Amino acid sequence: MSLQLIVLLGAFPFAMAYAAASDLVSMTISNRLCLFLVASFALCAALLGLGLAEIGWHLAAGGLVLMVAFGLFAAGWIGGGDAKLAAATALWFGFDQLMPYLMIAGLLGGLLTIAIITLRTRPLPAFMEEWSWLRRLHAPTEGVPYGIALAFAALLVLPETAIWHAGLGV
Repeated sequence: MSLQLIVLLGAFPFAMAYAAASDLVSMTISNRLCLFLVASFALCAALLGLGLAEIGWHLAAGGLVLMVAFGLFAAGWIGGGDAKLAAATALWFGFDQLMPYLMIAGLLGGLLTIAIITLRTRPLPAFMEEWSWLRRLHAPTEGVPYGIALAFAALLVLPETAIWHAGLGV
């Protein structure tokens, strides 16, 4: 396997870690990050020699998740960045591991939500009051940084995906 491919397959985990950290600290997931995931998928698909039909199925999975996630966004249940991150992740996974990803993300998201709601019922220690990101996270008027759950679920499911196995030559 080439060093170029190793670096490329490292792009997805790095992007997920960045998405989780960014959502935690700023409650935003950059459009650039989602575009990076889409572009790196295209490059990865080309390097791995995926056929047009297989790429089409990956695009269909990403498109389906984008439509559903934007419906959830329109209803006010998730943020726009979360919707785009979920769709970009689905593009990488295709339908092969889409359901495990969504189920794990839902479970982790529920646990994250319970943890944050519990945190919000307790006062912050005085020394933590100076951390603006933690004050924002603690505020009952703020949402939940669901991108954390999406990113962790993606990292858990990635080793089971066809694209990961193809990249490793397994």
